[in-house]
Amino acid sequence: MFKALQSTRNADKSVTHEIVSLEDSQLPEGDVTVDVAWSTLNYKDGLVLNGLGGLVREWPHVSGVDFAGTVAESSNPAFKAGDPVILTGWRVGEIRWGGHAQRARVKGEWLVPLPDGIDLRQSMAVGTAGLTAMLGLMALEKAGINKDSGPILVTGAAGGVGSIACALLAANGYEVEGSTGRADTHGYLTGLGVGKIIDRGDIDTPTGKPLEKEYWAGCIDAVGGSTLANVLARLRHGGAVAAIGLAGGAGLDTTVIPFLLRGVSLLGIDSVMCPIEQRKEAWARLAKELPQDKLADTIVETTLQELPELGKAILAGQVRGRVVVDVSSV
Repeated sequence: MFKALQSTRNADKSVTHEIVSLEDSQLPEGDVTVDVAWSTLNYKDGLVLNGLGGLVREWPHVSGVDFAGTVAESSNPAFKAGDPVILTGWRVGEIRWGGHAQRARVKGEWLVPLPDGIDLRQSMAVGTAGLTAMLGLMALEKAGINKDSGPILVTGAAGGVGSIACALLAANGYEVEGSTGRADTHGYLTGLGVGKIIDRGDIDTPTGKPLEKEYWAGCIDAVGGSTLANVLARLRHGGAVAAIGLAGGAGLDTTVIPFLLRGVSLLGIDSVMCPIEQRKEAWARLAKELPQDKLADTIVETTLQELPELGKAILAGQVRGRVVVDVSSV
């Protein structure tokens, strides 16, 4: 038997939550069973916990798009009992039961061995957010952006992805600027290595202009919408944006002018179905390049019981940094 946070959708479409005891026979199919030690809370988990976004196909459900733990049983030759592993994405926690439980069963091809340099708890402080941030940095590098190119903007800088993006960029010698609408996060962002803080209101209002004065060399954008359109108009020639989120909206009201006259690039980042070899590269770099003291500053630790309320808070933009979930504390 193991404990899990189980969510049930009611007739009125509200969602209720309960800590329940389950048996291994109730887990989904897969060739690796994992004793989960730590999980986390992402924006997508907030949607699932509140029954939003159409992400869950069958109820009752166990949320948690990320988890880390040790292999309990495996029929996959790549893993054996006792191996420390990480899972992010692959629609686990959405269409399959996820990591807000003490056990999980998945396909071994979805698992990444825990890299040297971080422990299981730290890996969940990184989680999908950190993986996405690193994939964004790797995409900017591939597009020719480097630390000498000019300032790099991170939008939604105080959020989970933004926090790690800021710390990663600073650790790699970039000139980092961060946008936020929360004045209480300025000291936090400065501590992560942000050199200039930009009020969200300065870049989230549509200007109607296809081009503005050139400024940023690149951007890791977690906001989308009018913010992304404004950033594209202010990129330097040959600049690039790694688009990693849509907290400000899924629409993009812009023109092709920045692409044609300044040769800028819009780079889409998908961390959910990212190929395994790219994941392994990203995790190896995260273990080496993300300063552990900076990572520690982003962490808020919680339990399974507290997740329903935190799920509401993350959708309201009230969660700063990274939430790690101790699934043993029930």
